[in-house]
Amino acid sequence: EAIYKHLTLNAKGRLIYVGAGTSGRIGVQDGVELFPTFNWPKERLDFIIAGGINALLNAIENAEDDINSAEKIVEEKFISHKDVVIGVAASGNTPFTCKVLEKSKNKSALTIAICNNTNGEILKYGDHKIILNTKAEVIAGSTRLKAGTAQKICLNVISSMVMVKMGRVKNGMMTEMVPTNKKLRLRKKKLIEFFN
Repeated sequence: EAIYKHLTLNAKGRLIYVGAGTSGRIGVQDGVELFPTFNWPKERLDFIIAGGINALLNAIENAEDDINSAEKIVEEKFISHKDVVIGVAASGNTPFTCKVLEKSKNKSALTIAICNNTNGEILKYGDHKIILNTKAEVIAGSTRLKAGTAQKICLNVISSMVMVKMGRVKNGMMTEMVPTNKKLRLRKKKLIEFFN
């Protein structure tokens, strides 16, 4: 509800996903689907990933600890009161993600802190705090398992509900979808016929 209201009031505000490693990749996975699924404007979507775009396919040494880079990126992206910044960190203590959320909060952006640790530092910087208490992993320390799955579900729920509230879904159907292939063009045609 808070994200929907914020993005509605700030017509040019962005939805910005922040994370490192697995959490950063999960944020990107959720965000990139918003344009084809809901026709969410690309200029109103952004990502801040520790280590940059290269970190999507590679582990970048020390990237999650680089708070100087985090501070610099917040300035370069001109984060402001118009934006919604969602920080995701399994431990809740990832220095890069915590610093981005802290600096974004200082710039009056609406901040959402999502972590899998009830004592995560990131919670201090979230206007809204979400704890996914998945406890210890089956394979110790492997964020991509329980923590990552819970993060993906959480982000799916948040983004889908925001898009529903913003009128980009009707009768449970993706009426604003962008038809990028034959299958989707046919689906779009059927949707148009259904609602006309």
